[in-house]
Amino acid sequence: MAVYTEVSDHDLRRFMALYDLGEVLSFKGIAEGVENSNFFLQTERGPFILTLYEKRVREDDLPFFLGLMKHLAGKGLTCPLPVSNRAGEALGTLAGRPAVIVTFLEGLAVKRPAAIHCRAVGTALAQLHEAGRDFASTRENALSLPGWAPLFARADGQADRVSPGLGQRIEAELGFLAAAWPSGLPTGVIHADLFTDNVFFRGSELSGLIDFYFACTDALAYDLAICLNAWCFEPDGSFNVTKGRAMIAGYEAVRRLDPEEGEALPILARGSALRFMLTRLVDWLNVPPGALVRPKDPLEYDRKLAFHRKVASAGEYGWEPVG
Repeated sequence: MAVYTEVSDHDLRRFMALYDLGEVLSFKGIAEGVENSNFFLQTERGPFILTLYEKRVREDDLPFFLGLMKHLAGKGLTCPLPVSNRAGEALGTLAGRPAVIVTFLEGLAVKRPAAIHCRAVGTALAQLHEAGRDFASTRENALSLPGWAPLFARADGQADRVSPGLGQRIEAELGFLAAAWPSGLPTGVIHADLFTDNVFFRGSELSGLIDFYFACTDALAYDLAICLNAWCFEPDGSFNVTKGRAMIAGYEAVRRLDPEEGEALPILARGSALRFMLTRLVDWLNVPPGALVRPKDPLEYDRKLAFHRKVASAGEYGWEPVG
């Protein structure tokens, strides 16, 4: 979440007149995240989130994202629901951007997750995968292996400005993953961005998942690898295997990993680390002037990649094959 596009009072009033949500009581930009412009919207009908879609989100993909949220909510997963206007449409236009209002979820993101949070995230991730089994739509993951080299090209040869030798490390990783990337793993709907700021808790109880705007169809275990990267490293860069074991146990309490999925976790973790390092790198080098946004440090994922390169087996993440 972030704010790239400012919304005038006039444009907001005209947009809100299309909805049956009552008078706007407050409207405030949300600075966290890097992808879209997000605002907290308080109306007479309650709190909502207003999102203007920017950057990597294509308007043609929005029906997939909005339909997925409705589908998952219908299966009992707690996630935001798109709000339709008086014409029955959830997708509108505001300040020249595609825009959607979604319901507000109660809860807080955890800054320093413990093993109990990691287990809850693993369980919720597996529940999402199971709930998405009969979702009819599909969407290719544009930020998987074929997209990483073109994404790196958008750094325009400036990676070493961020860290000496970073460009060479990325080139080597791209070559390794092109040769080693697994195929034939179970696929389905994945969240693809389930970071700590996209999961809400009340105490130690998970209260909801948000930000489905990278959701796609891909290997289910890749989604778990993303979460291991996002939740199970400590601030000093070390991997906390207790957290990893808890996350995987929570996941497997709902959906057991195939042996091939478990064995592929080290490669999937390397790929997911590279993917987020690349998007962070591009964002770091291309923050629009005046944008209310806090770009995330790409070197965090460079350090995580250094750990993954030394991993000999998925047991180092806390996975143990059955039998």
